[in-house]
Amino acid sequence: MEIITGGVTAAKGFQAAATAAGIKYQDRMDMALVVSRVPAVSAGVFTRNVVKAAPVKWDRQMVEQEPCAQAVVINAGIANAGTGAEGMGYCQKTAETVENVLGIPAGRVLVASTGVIGMQLPMEKLAAGIRKMAPNLSESLENGHQASRAIMTTDTRPKEVAVIFEVDGKMVTVGGMCKGSGMIHPNMCTMLSFVTTDIAISKELLQEALREDVEDTYNMVSVDGDTSTNDTVLLLANGMAGNQEIQEKDANYRKFIEALHYVNTALARKMAADGEGATALFEAKIIHADTKEHAKVLAKSVICSSLSKAAIYGHDANWGRFLCAMGYSGVEFDPEAVELFFQSKAGKIQIYKDGVSTGYSEEEATRILSEEEVTFLADMKMGEAEAVAWGCDLTYDYVKINADYRS
Repeated sequence: MEIITGGVTAAKGFQAAATAAGIKYQDRMDMALVVSRVPAVSAGVFTRNVVKAAPVKWDRQMVEQEPCAQAVVINAGIANAGTGAEGMGYCQKTAETVENVLGIPAGRVLVASTGVIGMQLPMEKLAAGIRKMAPNLSESLENGHQASRAIMTTDTRPKEVAVIFEVDGKMVTVGGMCKGSGMIHPNMCTMLSFVTTDIAISKELLQEALREDVEDTYNMVSVDGDTSTNDTVLLLANGMAGNQEIQEKDANYRKFIEALHYVNTALARKMAADGEGATALFEAKIIHADTKEHAKVLAKSVICSSLSKAAIYGHDANWGRFLCAMGYSGVEFDPEAVELFFQSKAGKIQIYKDGVSTGYSEEEATRILSEEEVTFLADMKMGEAEAVAWGCDLTYDYVKINADYRS
């Protein structure tokens, strides 16, 4: 597997376009369109929030009932959540507009929205945006990049990644883009993620691969503990790489799983690092736990702790906060057997052993914690299971951003 430049248009046959439709923002692009030149099998994973946005309901129905998909329309600024029957009607109208403009059946059109809850979409602007983007669709990497910019809300930077690998002598690409900065918590977040691939694979295996990988990637991210109404991960596979269709969990399937996991992990980390107001990516790694599930619970508890997140912002090796977060996670362990460390590209330091501080250098710890990516490592001394979760520090700017989000 090789990491390459690109995102949602890196795989063969996928086109994208972006535009400024003026849906909410008046000074930037706020709509994107992704289209496969041929029908693609689709898979999706969606929010577990009981309150589900209209696009989530629409996409889940399309993914479950339709054999394939061919287009995705995304808007930023208005979430189309808490909008009742009218909001569902706008999903239908969006799909019908794509059908009228591009000739793609409405049942093959997926939709996604992100932004303020409770506002109705200006359908005339949405339709005009689709008509404007249609003639500009291109497979260029630049168009894919522009699409990644158009789906941003409070994000400070676009997020995309792509990899290439070989199957049956054919070169296969997996690429993707996502947005996510706030209202982010395990079980996905105010995140939209769109992954495309030219591999040929059955719909059943595609859905299983995505569902399983989400558990160790997007569901291990938290910025602020809020699970969104709009969380959506869509995966489209159009088969244009020309490999023999994967219909069983063989060596080729495992190659695809490895590539998909890399793309999803990279996008998940990019979201955590770009948390609202964040200055650092905060990673929690649990090793030698008794079970994978316990390791995941412990890691999530640490990155979700406001006190731990504040300590990361202050570059303060206040290990008691991290140990405390592990202690209330619900997982049973021996605190006197655990060993705790901080590490970054500036080095690694042990801070806790045998139930007490190691007498570490505060200056060295601060230096390690002052990097843009910081890892808290807990060795549980219980088994061989491990897990990683990603979050960010908690800053003054997080409150400022969310205090006036609608204004």
